Amino acid sequence: MPKVAGVRTSSAPRPEPTAPAGPLSRPRPPRPTGSGAPPGLLPALALFAAVRLTGILAVILTNHLRGHPLVGNLAHAWDSRWYLHIATHGYGDLIWISPQGAVQTDWAFFPLYPALIRALTAVLPLTPGQAALLLAWTAAGVAAHGVYLVGHHLYGRGAATTLVALWAALPHAVELTIAYTESLFAALAAWSLYCVLKDRWLWAGTLAALAGLARPSGFAVAAAVCTAAAHEALRRRGRAPARVWAGALLAPLGWTGYVLWVGGRTGDLLGGYFTVQAAWGSRFDFGAGSLRFLKALLLHGGNVVYPAALLTVAVGVLLFTLLCLERAPLALLVFAGVLVLLVVGGSGSFSSKPRFLLPAFPLLIPAARALTRTWWLRRPQALVVYGALVLVSLLCGAYVTAVAHSPL
Repeated sequence: MPKVAGVRTSSAPRPEPTAPAGPLSRPRPPRPTGSGAPPGLLPALALFAAVRLTGILAVILTNHLRGHPLVGNLAHAWDSRWYLHIATHGYGDLIWISPQGAVQTDWAFFPLYPALIRALTAVLPLTPGQAALLLAWTAAGVAAHGVYLVGHHLYGRGAATTLVALWAALPHAVELTIAYTESLFAALAAWSLYCVLKDRWLWAGTLAALAGLARPSGFAVAAAVCTAAAHEALRRRGRAPARVWAGALLAPLGWTGYVLWVGGRTGDLLGGYFTVQAAWGSRFDFGAGSLRFLKALLLHGGNVVYPAALLTVAVGVLLFTLLCLERAPLALLVFAGVLVLLVVGGSGSFSSKPRFLLPAFPLLIPAARALTRTWWLRRPQALVVYGALVLVSLLCGAYVTAVAHSPL
């Protein structure tokens, strides 16, 4: 049966109003969208670029005040050095013995980002560090584009712009502009989820497979695509088009392929990758590590990074609850839920956990819708709130990048 255009169920998200909603106001119907860019995209991307460029300048200024190289820690901080080494020398060339005696190898780092760095240095006169930053900054812009498209498709221009603005002003958003994989992963995730929402299943599965090659948490995108595909098949009583099944089959190939490759290199096909990660202190322990951290923090305290990380994780859990109450599309719920579950239930350095939540942009949807309504009804208050968020983001980004010695 052909679909009837313009019909929405009561549970489907609706566009935000484009004017203040009064007692007698009537909801405006959604505007038809063409094949071009949706309205408001360029201003949203300009706002994103302005906030993140200011964040980079804040890091450079902090480095100058502390007598550090101006941009060195943007390209060579913590995990960045591992990615650059893999891009230059390949896998299996670098190990590190931790203070606890664990043998940490470069197989813990997924291959897509270093492969792109290597490819870029092969065609452009760039150092690996310069190529890594160029890729990260470009991917951040592509990710913001995808975030806007998801928001615009579901809720309209106002909420989409606010969603991008909030994502740019997260306390840990500076990590979108250093030589890390978060921006690349976020770009692939956002566009894959957008393709799910638009029923472009082959593209959704392909992008999910690439996301699975970018980060260990890349299987969150595959889980979202596969769950949405299963729901679509169930809705159609098993008679879903072949492209739905093809997208679901493609989605987990990247992550699974790399995990099995590492297993083959270690001699333990199914468990080798997880052994490698365990040497880095990274395992899923159902929250035992998080509880140990919380106990130590309460008993002994810690520098500002750790309470801030704990607060960020707690807010992430709260936002996921609100996202569920918003009845967001299933793919967004699964993607954000898996990332939250990994952060809460996984071990590892707690100071890195806010970074792991950074690609989970759907968590910001409830806040974006609320701030959009405030913008139309109380614009000065909305500006004050957003200005405060940007200031916190700039200060936090400069501190964790150029001052603190905690792992990013």
